[in-house]
Amino acid sequence: MLNLLRLGIVDYASVWALQKALAQQRGSGELAHDTLLLVQHPAVVTLGRSTKEGNLLSDAATLAAQGIALHDVERGGDVTVHEPGQLVAYPIIDLTQHTKDLHWYLRQLEEVGIRTLAASGLVGTRMPGFTGVWCESRKVASIGVHARDWVTRHGVALNVENDLRTFEHVVPCGIPGVTMTTVQAECVRAGVPFKGYEVIEDAFVKEFANVFGLRLLTE
Repeated sequence: MLNLLRLGIVDYASVWALQKALAQQRGSGELAHDTLLLVQHPAVVTLGRSTKEGNLLSDAATLAAQGIALHDVERGGDVTVHEPGQLVAYPIIDLTQHTKDLHWYLRQLEEVGIRTLAASGLVGTRMPGFTGVWCESRKVASIGVHARDWVTRHGVALNVENDLRTFEHVVPCGIPGVTMTTVQAECVRAGVPFKGYEVIEDAFVKEFANVFGLRLLTE
């Protein structure tokens, strides 16, 4: 069973705290089912555990002056960005009920992204040596996770219709020269209709449930 929470646009710190609380409840058994949080964040830069020096191109004062928050977090991966128009998904999953393997989990999240793109007529791929989802050489989804006692938090950021402006302040995911893209831009490039944020979000929920073998409980 999967509990779904659509949170709308909420600041990063509030949802980070919610993730921690839900993960603790899931691990203790107080929360009986896996949960999927869906959210958009106001502009924010987050630094993962593998962030290398030089991948944050603007200092905290510069970011703050432009209304961009900055957080150092416990997820894996390098520096990344969230901004409105990007679909952010935080699964609170007990991997003891699935497969106790974080590499497996990352590949499953990639599969959700690939299937979500396919629902819009786009071809998403994996890039050898990297985590995430790509359209040819352009990166459309970033993934960074954390697990404690096999209960996950953090997750997937799928660029849907965001303007990508916040990415100018970072080396995205620590990959020099990477080109970030959005579902909307790829639809234009492929000559297929862009169905809108809500349709993409619904497709993501459907594919997440299918990939993890879960039935939607509530919304």
